[in-house]
Amino acid sequence: MPVLTKITQQKRDTERYNIFIDDKYAFSVHESVLVKFGLTKGMQLDDFAMDEIAYEDQIEKAFNRALHFLSFRMRSEFEVKKKLLDLEYGEAVIMEAIVKLRRLGFLDDKAFSESLLQTKKNASSQGPKAIKQELHKKGVGVELQEQVLGNYSEEEQFKVAKKLAEKAAFSNRSVAPSQLKQKIQNALARKGFSFGLISSVLEEIDFGREEDEWDSICNSVGEKAWRRYHSKYSGYELKNRVKQSMYQKGIPLDRIERFIEKKENEEDGEQ
Repeated sequence: MPVLTKITQQKRDTERYNIFIDDKYAFSVHESVLVKFGLTKGMQLDDFAMDEIAYEDQIEKAFNRALHFLSFRMRSEFEVKKKLLDLEYGEAVIMEAIVKLRRLGFLDDKAFSESLLQTKKNASSQGPKAIKQELHKKGVGVELQEQVLGNYSEEEQFKVAKKLAEKAAFSNRSVAPSQLKQKIQNALARKGFSFGLISSVLEEIDFGREEDEWDSICNSVGEKAWRRYHSKYSGYELKNRVKQSMYQKGIPLDRIERFIEKKENEEDGEQ
């Protein structure tokens, strides 16, 4: 029967040891495997024993690769399993490694999900629908998704969504109210907030404009439209094209008419 004749510590990785069988290098093992099997010089190792040792060492390798993967940030079990599969570890080895990670507290889908919720809510200002999609992508089960998202109250959602809406409203004073309202509604929907909550938020946003702001909006939108179509159209067709473009931007019809009248008077004065 083969005999273990020498054990040497590796220089590059001091946690691994080279195993020599009948004075020839056979394989290497992690220190924990060495201790678990009580490997010592003079031991007899049959094929079954060596297969068991190799299997245990694969688990240790997978475990350590997973730990390295987890060192950058928290991960879900699904992410860790996918990573180990990509590294071509076997299913059985991966499951053993995951059980060990879970037992030692390195893997916890509930803690991971709660952390992701806080990050997406506070750093990315996302609503529950978007966060649920993210949890789904990370392989978190539906029941746990619902449990974790239950901690995201409607009051918190409203606060986050309103802050986003107020910021957008403040920085877009040069946009017509109806167009801005639609833009904010679309942005909040993309963030994962419900239509009902978005409607409640929009009711509390001041979309009013002062007269000088309206003048600025009309001139900015109207001049762009006028330049775009003036070289191609004239008369009724020009006015109609400009009117449609300004109306699509949320400019009221009476203000559009005043702008077009002003432009016509300017052109008449140039002739």
